[in-house]
Amino acid sequence: MTSTVRPGPSRSRTTLALTALFLGAFVMGSAELIVVGILDLVAADLGVSIAAAGGLVTSYALGISLGGPVLTALTIKLARRRLLQVSLAAYVLVNGLAVVVTGFGPLLAARVLTGALHGLFIGVAFAVGAGMMPPERMGKAISFVFGGTAVATALGVPIGTLIGRALGWEASFVAIVLAGVLTSTLAVAVVPDVPNSGIGGFGAQVRHAFAPRVLVLLGLGALIMGGQFAGLTYLQPFLTEVTGVSGGTVAVFLLVYGIANAVGTFAGGAAADRNASATIVTGGVVLVLALAALTFLGSNAVVAAIALFVWGIVGFGIVPSIQHRVVSLAGPGRDLAATLPASAVTLGIALGALVGGSAVGVGADGPMLVSLVVCAAGAVAAWATGFLRPAPEASRT
Repeated sequence: MTSTVRPGPSRSRTTLALTALFLGAFVMGSAELIVVGILDLVAADLGVSIAAAGGLVTSYALGISLGGPVLTALTIKLARRRLLQVSLAAYVLVNGLAVVVTGFGPLLAARVLTGALHGLFIGVAFAVGAGMMPPERMGKAISFVFGGTAVATALGVPIGTLIGRALGWEASFVAIVLAGVLTSTLAVAVVPDVPNSGIGGFGAQVRHAFAPRVLVLLGLGALIMGGQFAGLTYLQPFLTEVTGVSGGTVAVFLLVYGIANAVGTFAGGAAADRNASATIVTGGVVLVLALAALTFLGSNAVVAAIALFVWGIVGFGIVPSIQHRVVSLAGPGRDLAATLPASAVTLGIALGALVGGSAVGVGADGPMLVSLVVCAAGAVAAWATGFLRPAPEASRT
Protein backbone atom coordinates (compact mmCIF):
# COMPACT_ATOMS: atom_id res chain seq x y z
CA MET A 1 0.00 0.00 0.00
CA THR A 2 1.34 3.42 -0.90
CA SER A 3 1.93 5.69 2.09
CA THR A 4 -0.09 8.90 2.17
CA VAL A 5 2.61 10.81 4.01
CA ARG A 6 6.27 11.41 3.39
CA PRO A 7 8.82 9.33 5.26
CA GLY A 8 9.30 10.80 8.70
CA PRO A 9 6.21 11.62 10.73
CA SER A 10 3.75 8.80 11.31
CA ARG A 11 0.19 9.01 10.10
CA SER A 12 -1.07 9.77 13.61
CA ARG A 13 1.53 12.49 14.19
CA THR A 14 0.74 14.03 10.81
CA THR A 15 -2.93 14.16 11.76
CA LEU A 16 -2.10 15.78 15.10
CA ALA A 17 0.19 18.28 13.38
CA LEU A 18 -2.50 19.21 10.85
CA THR A 19 -4.88 19.62 13.79
CA ALA A 20 -2.43 22.06 15.37
CA LEU A 21 -2.37 24.06 12.12
CA PHE A 22 -6.17 24.01 12.06
CA LEU A 23 -6.38 25.24 15.65
CA GLY A 24 -3.81 27.97 15.01
CA ALA A 25 -5.85 29.26 12.09
CA PHE A 26 -9.02 28.94 14.20
CA VAL A 27 -7.56 31.05 17.02
CA MET A 28 -6.29 33.73 14.66
CA GLY A 29 -9.44 33.76 12.55
CA SER A 30 -11.50 34.23 15.70
CA ALA A 31 -9.25 37.05 16.94
CA GLU A 32 -9.40 38.81 13.59
CA LEU A 33 -13.18 39.28 13.55
CA ILE A 34 -14.09 39.03 17.22
CA VAL A 35 -13.86 42.81 17.52
CA VAL A 36 -16.88 43.20 15.25
CA GLY A 37 -19.23 41.75 17.87
CA ILE A 38 -17.85 43.86 20.75
CA LEU A 39 -17.07 47.08 18.89
CA ASP A 40 -19.47 49.18 20.93
CA LEU A 41 -17.98 47.90 24.20
CA VAL A 42 -14.44 48.73 23.11
CA ALA A 43 -15.49 52.18 21.91
CA ALA A 44 -17.30 53.01 25.16
CA ASP A 45 -14.49 51.76 27.39
CA LEU A 46 -11.67 53.50 25.52
CA GLY A 47 -13.62 56.70 24.84
CA VAL A 48 -13.62 56.62 21.03
CA SER A 49 -16.37 56.63 18.42
CA ILE A 50 -17.73 53.46 16.85
CA ALA A 51 -16.21 54.57 13.53
CA ALA A 52 -12.80 54.98 15.15
CA ALA A 53 -13.09 51.61 16.86
CA GLY A 54 -13.76 50.10 13.45
CA GLY A 55 -10.14 50.88 12.71
CA LEU A 56 -9.27 47.84 14.83
CA VAL A 57 -10.63 45.69 12.00
CA THR A 58 -8.93 47.71 9.27
CA SER A 59 -5.58 47.77 11.07
CA TYR A 60 -5.61 43.99 11.47
CA ALA A 61 -6.38 43.57 7.76
CA LEU A 62 -3.51 45.88 6.86
CA GLY A 63 -1.24 43.85 9.11
CA ILE A 64 -2.13 40.66 7.22
CA SER A 65 -1.89 42.25 3.77
CA LEU A 66 1.36 44.16 4.22
CA GLY A 67 3.05 42.88 7.36
CA GLY A 68 2.58 39.18 6.65
CA PRO A 69 4.62 39.12 3.41
CA VAL A 70 7.26 41.43 4.94
CA LEU A 71 7.76 39.20 7.99
CA THR A 72 7.85 36.15 5.73
CA ALA A 73 10.52 37.72 3.53
CA LEU A 74 12.62 38.66 6.56
CA THR A 75 12.44 35.13 7.98
CA ILE A 76 12.61 33.18 4.70
CA LYS A 77 15.75 31.23 5.65
CA LEU A 78 14.59 30.16 9.12
CA ALA A 79 13.49 26.59 9.78
CA ARG A 80 9.76 26.26 9.12
CA ARG A 81 8.91 24.36 12.31
CA ARG A 82 10.69 26.85 14.55
CA LEU A 83 9.16 29.80 12.71
CA LEU A 84 5.68 28.32 13.12
CA GLN A 85 6.21 27.97 16.86
CA VAL A 86 7.65 31.48 17.22
CA SER A 87 4.83 33.09 15.23
CA LEU A 88 2.23 31.36 17.40
CA ALA A 89 3.95 32.30 20.65
CA ALA A 90 4.43 35.92 19.56
CA TYR A 91 0.78 36.09 18.51
CA VAL A 92 -0.36 34.91 21.94
CA LEU A 93 1.96 37.39 23.66
CA VAL A 94 0.79 40.42 21.68
CA ASN A 95 -2.86 39.50 22.21
CA GLY A 96 -2.09 39.30 25.93
CA LEU A 97 -0.72 42.84 25.75
CA ALA A 98 -3.98 43.92 24.11
CA VAL A 99 -5.77 42.97 27.32
CA VAL A 100 -3.66 45.21 29.54
CA VAL A 101 -3.13 48.26 27.31
CA THR A 102 -4.55 51.49 28.68
CA GLY A 103 -5.38 53.39 25.50
CA PHE A 104 -6.79 53.05 22.01
CA GLY A 105 -3.49 53.84 20.27
CA PRO A 106 -1.55 50.92 21.79
CA LEU A 107 -4.48 48.59 21.09
CA LEU A 108 -4.49 49.74 17.46
CA ALA A 109 -0.74 49.08 17.21
CA ALA A 110 -1.22 45.63 18.74
CA ARG A 111 -3.83 44.82 16.10
CA VAL A 112 -1.43 45.77 13.29
CA LEU A 113 1.26 43.52 14.76
CA THR A 114 -1.08 40.59 15.39
CA GLY A 115 -2.33 40.92 11.82
CA ALA A 116 1.24 40.74 10.53
CA LEU A 117 1.93 37.67 12.69
CA HIS A 118 -1.29 36.12 11.40
CA GLY A 119 -0.09 36.60 7.84
CA LEU A 120 3.28 35.06 8.71
CA PHE A 121 1.63 32.09 10.40
CA ILE A 122 -0.67 31.39 7.46
CA GLY A 123 2.23 31.25 5.04
CA VAL A 124 4.45 29.06 7.21
CA ALA A 125 1.49 26.81 8.12
CA PHE A 126 0.97 26.09 4.42
CA ALA A 127 4.68 25.33 4.05
CA VAL A 128 4.71 23.02 7.08
CA GLY A 129 1.50 21.27 6.03
CA ALA A 130 2.73 20.74 2.48
CA GLY A 131 6.07 19.53 3.83
CA MET A 132 4.34 16.70 5.71
CA MET A 133 2.28 15.54 2.74
CA PRO A 134 3.16 14.18 -0.71
CA PRO A 135 2.63 16.72 -3.52
CA GLU A 136 -0.62 15.10 -4.62
CA ARG A 137 -2.10 15.72 -1.13
CA MET A 138 -1.09 19.36 -0.76
CA GLY A 139 -4.72 20.45 -1.04
CA LYS A 140 -5.56 18.53 2.14
CA ALA A 141 -2.93 20.47 4.08
CA ILE A 142 -4.22 23.74 2.64
CA SER A 143 -7.80 22.89 3.60
CA PHE A 144 -6.83 22.32 7.24
CA VAL A 145 -5.47 25.86 7.48
CA PHE A 146 -8.36 27.48 5.62
CA GLY A 147 -10.77 25.22 7.50
CA GLY A 148 -9.62 26.69 10.78
CA THR A 149 -10.49 30.16 9.52
CA ALA A 150 -13.86 29.04 8.18
CA VAL A 151 -14.83 27.35 11.45
CA ALA A 152 -13.66 30.44 13.35
CA THR A 153 -16.12 32.53 11.35
CA ALA A 154 -18.98 30.13 11.98
CA LEU A 155 -18.21 29.20 15.59
CA GLY A 156 -15.28 31.03 17.17
CA VAL A 157 -16.45 34.57 16.52
CA PRO A 158 -20.00 34.05 17.91
CA ILE A 159 -18.64 32.32 21.03
CA GLY A 160 -16.01 35.01 21.56
CA THR A 161 -18.67 37.68 21.14
CA LEU A 162 -20.88 36.06 23.77
CA ILE A 163 -17.94 35.95 26.20
CA GLY A 164 -17.10 39.59 25.57
CA ARG A 165 -20.65 40.82 26.00
CA ALA A 166 -21.13 38.83 29.20
CA LEU A 167 -17.78 39.52 30.88
CA GLY A 168 -16.36 42.59 29.14
CA TRP A 169 -14.45 43.00 25.88
CA GLU A 170 -11.13 42.13 27.53
CA ALA A 171 -12.51 38.66 28.32
CA SER A 172 -12.74 37.93 24.59
CA PHE A 173 -9.00 38.54 24.24
CA VAL A 174 -8.29 36.45 27.34
CA ALA A 175 -10.16 33.57 25.71
CA ILE A 176 -8.02 34.03 22.58
CA VAL A 177 -4.85 33.98 24.68
CA LEU A 178 -5.85 30.81 26.55
CA ALA A 179 -6.77 29.02 23.32
CA GLY A 180 -3.53 30.24 21.78
CA VAL A 181 -1.44 28.88 24.67
CA LEU A 182 -3.02 25.43 24.27
CA THR A 183 -2.48 25.52 20.51
CA SER A 184 1.15 26.61 20.89
CA THR A 185 1.77 23.77 23.33
CA LEU A 186 0.30 21.27 20.89
CA ALA A 187 2.35 22.69 18.01
CA VAL A 188 5.58 22.35 19.98
CA ALA A 189 4.75 18.74 20.83
CA VAL A 190 3.55 17.38 17.50
CA VAL A 191 4.70 19.50 14.52
CA PRO A 192 7.72 17.78 12.92
CA ASP A 193 10.69 19.31 11.18
CA VAL A 194 10.07 19.87 7.47
CA PRO A 195 12.48 21.10 4.79
CA ASN A 196 12.23 24.66 3.53
CA SER A 197 10.40 24.32 0.23
CA GLY A 198 11.69 27.45 -1.47
CA ILE A 199 15.16 28.47 -2.62
CA GLY A 200 17.59 31.27 -1.94
CA GLY A 201 16.98 34.43 -0.01
CA PHE A 202 14.75 37.44 -0.38
CA GLY A 203 15.68 38.30 -3.97
CA ALA A 204 15.16 34.81 -5.34
CA GLN A 205 11.87 34.39 -3.52
CA VAL A 206 10.52 37.73 -4.72
CA ARG A 207 11.45 37.01 -8.34
CA HIS A 208 9.41 33.81 -8.40
CA ALA A 209 6.63 34.81 -6.00
CA PHE A 210 5.81 37.99 -7.93
CA ALA A 211 6.10 36.49 -11.40
CA PRO A 212 3.30 37.66 -13.75
CA ARG A 213 1.65 34.22 -13.77
CA VAL A 214 1.39 34.33 -9.97
CA LEU A 215 0.10 37.90 -9.94
CA VAL A 216 -2.67 36.87 -12.34
CA LEU A 217 -3.87 34.18 -9.90
CA LEU A 218 -3.67 36.64 -7.02
CA GLY A 219 -5.76 39.09 -9.04
CA LEU A 220 -8.28 36.33 -9.69
CA GLY A 221 -8.51 35.61 -5.96
CA ALA A 222 -9.07 39.29 -5.21
CA LEU A 223 -11.72 39.53 -7.94
CA ILE A 224 -13.71 36.47 -6.85
CA MET A 225 -13.58 37.23 -3.13
CA GLY A 226 -14.22 40.92 -3.70
CA GLY A 227 -17.23 40.03 -5.82
CA GLN A 228 -18.63 37.82 -3.08
CA PHE A 229 -18.16 40.40 -0.33
CA ALA A 230 -19.81 43.13 -2.38
CA GLY A 231 -23.04 41.29 -1.60
CA LEU A 232 -22.11 39.39 1.55
CA THR A 233 -21.27 42.55 3.48
CA TYR A 234 -24.85 43.70 2.98
CA LEU A 235 -26.53 40.31 3.28
CA GLN A 236 -28.47 41.23 6.42
CA PRO A 237 -30.48 44.07 4.80
CA PHE A 238 -31.05 41.85 1.75
CA LEU A 239 -32.50 39.06 3.89
CA THR A 240 -34.64 41.52 5.80
CA GLU A 241 -35.98 43.59 2.91
CA VAL A 242 -36.03 41.11 0.02
CA THR A 243 -36.40 37.68 1.62
CA GLY A 244 -38.56 39.03 4.43
CA VAL A 245 -36.84 37.43 7.41
CA SER A 246 -35.71 39.24 10.53
CA GLY A 247 -34.37 38.87 14.05
CA GLY A 248 -33.21 35.40 14.99
CA THR A 249 -34.15 33.99 11.60
CA VAL A 250 -31.42 36.09 9.99
CA ALA A 251 -28.95 34.47 12.36
CA VAL A 252 -30.16 31.03 11.22
CA PHE A 253 -29.54 31.96 7.57
CA LEU A 254 -26.06 33.23 8.46
CA LEU A 255 -25.36 30.01 10.37
CA VAL A 256 -26.34 28.00 7.29
CA TYR A 257 -23.85 30.03 5.28
CA GLY A 258 -21.13 29.63 7.93
CA ILE A 259 -21.53 25.86 8.13
CA ALA A 260 -21.40 25.64 4.36
CA ASN A 261 -18.15 27.62 4.41
CA ALA A 262 -16.51 25.07 6.68
CA VAL A 263 -17.79 22.10 4.68
CA GLY A 264 -16.79 23.72 1.40
CA THR A 265 -13.28 24.51 2.58
CA PHE A 266 -12.47 20.89 3.46
CA ALA A 267 -14.17 19.54 0.34
CA GLY A 268 -12.31 22.15 -1.67
CA GLY A 269 -8.97 20.85 -0.40
CA ALA A 270 -9.71 17.39 -1.81
CA ALA A 271 -10.91 18.93 -5.08
CA ALA A 272 -7.71 20.98 -5.33
CA ASP A 273 -5.66 17.80 -5.13
CA ARG A 274 -7.62 16.31 -8.02
CA ASN A 275 -7.54 19.35 -10.32
CA ALA A 276 -7.12 22.85 -8.91
CA SER A 277 -7.72 24.68 -12.21
CA ALA A 278 -10.92 22.79 -12.98
CA THR A 279 -12.14 23.31 -9.41
CA ILE A 280 -11.75 27.09 -9.72
CA VAL A 281 -13.65 27.17 -13.03
CA THR A 282 -16.44 24.81 -11.95
CA GLY A 283 -16.76 26.51 -8.57
CA GLY A 284 -16.90 29.90 -10.26
CA VAL A 285 -19.76 28.83 -12.52
CA VAL A 286 -21.75 27.28 -9.65
CA LEU A 287 -21.11 30.42 -7.58
CA VAL A 288 -22.60 32.57 -10.33
CA LEU A 289 -25.68 30.33 -10.51
CA ALA A 290 -26.16 30.52 -6.74
CA LEU A 291 -25.83 34.30 -6.75
CA ALA A 292 -28.26 34.57 -9.66
CA ALA A 293 -30.82 32.47 -7.78
CA LEU A 294 -30.40 34.62 -4.67
CA THR A 295 -30.56 37.90 -6.60
CA PHE A 296 -33.61 37.13 -8.72
CA LEU A 297 -35.47 34.51 -6.65
CA GLY A 298 -34.33 35.49 -3.16
CA SER A 299 -37.79 36.67 -2.12
CA ASN A 300 -38.54 32.97 -1.56
CA ALA A 301 -37.03 31.98 1.78
CA VAL A 302 -36.41 28.35 0.77
CA VAL A 303 -34.65 29.37 -2.43
CA ALA A 304 -32.62 31.95 -0.50
CA ALA A 305 -31.51 29.36 2.09
CA ILE A 306 -30.49 26.84 -0.59
CA ALA A 307 -28.67 29.51 -2.59
CA LEU A 308 -26.80 30.67 0.52
CA PHE A 309 -25.76 27.11 1.32
CA VAL A 310 -24.47 26.50 -2.21
CA TRP A 311 -22.76 29.90 -2.14
CA GLY A 312 -21.02 28.99 1.09
CA ILE A 313 -19.88 25.62 -0.28
CA VAL A 314 -18.35 26.86 -3.53
CA GLY A 315 -17.47 30.43 -2.56
CA PHE A 316 -14.88 29.30 -0.05
CA GLY A 317 -14.47 25.85 -1.57
CA ILE A 318 -12.42 27.32 -4.42
CA VAL A 319 -10.03 29.16 -2.08
CA PRO A 320 -7.78 26.10 -1.46
CA SER A 321 -7.48 25.68 -5.22
CA ILE A 322 -6.43 29.31 -5.64
CA GLN A 323 -3.80 28.82 -2.92
CA HIS A 324 -2.72 25.56 -4.55
CA ARG A 325 -2.30 27.22 -7.94
CA VAL A 326 -0.41 30.21 -6.53
CA VAL A 327 2.09 27.98 -4.70
CA SER A 328 2.49 25.71 -7.73
CA LEU A 329 3.03 28.58 -10.16
CA ALA A 330 5.52 30.26 -7.82
CA GLY A 331 7.76 27.18 -7.83
CA PRO A 332 10.97 28.03 -5.95
CA GLY A 333 9.29 31.15 -4.52
CA ARG A 334 6.49 29.18 -2.88
CA ASP A 335 7.44 30.03 0.72
CA LEU A 336 6.88 33.75 0.15
CA ALA A 337 4.04 33.20 -2.33
CA ALA A 338 2.11 31.20 0.27
CA THR A 339 1.42 34.42 2.21
CA LEU A 340 0.22 36.41 -0.80
CA PRO A 341 -3.28 34.92 -1.37
CA ALA A 342 -4.30 36.09 2.13
CA SER A 343 -3.16 39.61 1.17
CA ALA A 344 -5.01 39.47 -2.15
CA VAL A 345 -8.18 38.12 -0.55
CA THR A 346 -8.10 40.77 2.18
CA LEU A 347 -7.68 43.52 -0.41
CA GLY A 348 -10.49 42.06 -2.50
CA ILE A 349 -12.82 41.92 0.51
CA ALA A 350 -12.12 45.56 1.37
CA LEU A 351 -12.70 46.74 -2.20
CA GLY A 352 -15.75 44.52 -2.60
CA ALA A 353 -17.38 45.93 0.52
CA LEU A 354 -16.67 49.44 -0.76
CA VAL A 355 -18.14 48.77 -4.21
CA GLY A 356 -21.13 46.98 -2.75
CA GLY A 357 -21.76 49.92 -0.43
CA SER A 358 -21.99 52.25 -3.42
CA ALA A 359 -24.93 50.18 -4.69
CA VAL A 360 -26.90 50.24 -1.44
CA GLY A 361 -28.79 53.34 -2.55
CA VAL A 362 -30.22 51.41 -5.50
CA GLY A 363 -31.99 49.04 -3.15
CA ALA A 364 -31.30 46.10 -0.88
CA ASP A 365 -30.67 43.89 -3.91
CA GLY A 366 -28.21 46.36 -5.45
CA PRO A 367 -25.07 44.95 -3.76
CA MET A 368 -26.15 41.40 -4.61
CA LEU A 369 -26.44 42.33 -8.28
CA VAL A 370 -22.94 43.82 -8.15
CA SER A 371 -21.74 40.59 -6.58
CA LEU A 372 -23.29 38.57 -9.39
CA VAL A 373 -21.73 40.68 -12.16
CA VAL A 374 -18.25 40.72 -10.63
CA CYS A 375 -18.25 36.98 -9.90
CA ALA A 376 -19.43 36.29 -13.47
CA ALA A 377 -16.37 38.20 -14.69
CA GLY A 378 -14.31 36.16 -12.23
CA ALA A 379 -15.64 32.88 -13.70
CA VAL A 380 -14.50 33.93 -17.17
CA ALA A 381 -11.11 34.99 -15.80
CA ALA A 382 -10.82 31.64 -13.99
CA TRP A 383 -11.18 29.81 -17.29
CA ALA A 384 -8.40 31.93 -18.79
CA THR A 385 -6.01 31.22 -15.91
CA GLY A 386 -6.28 27.51 -16.59
CA PHE A 387 -3.75 27.98 -19.39
CA LEU A 388 -1.05 29.28 -17.02
CA ARG A 389 1.84 26.95 -16.31
CA PRO A 390 4.92 27.18 -14.05
CA ALA A 391 8.09 28.43 -15.67
CA PRO A 392 10.51 25.62 -16.70
CA GLU A 393 12.90 26.40 -13.86
CA ALA A 394 10.01 26.23 -11.38
CA SER A 395 8.57 22.98 -12.71
CA ARG A 396 11.87 21.18 -12.17
CA THR A 397 11.93 21.96 -8.43
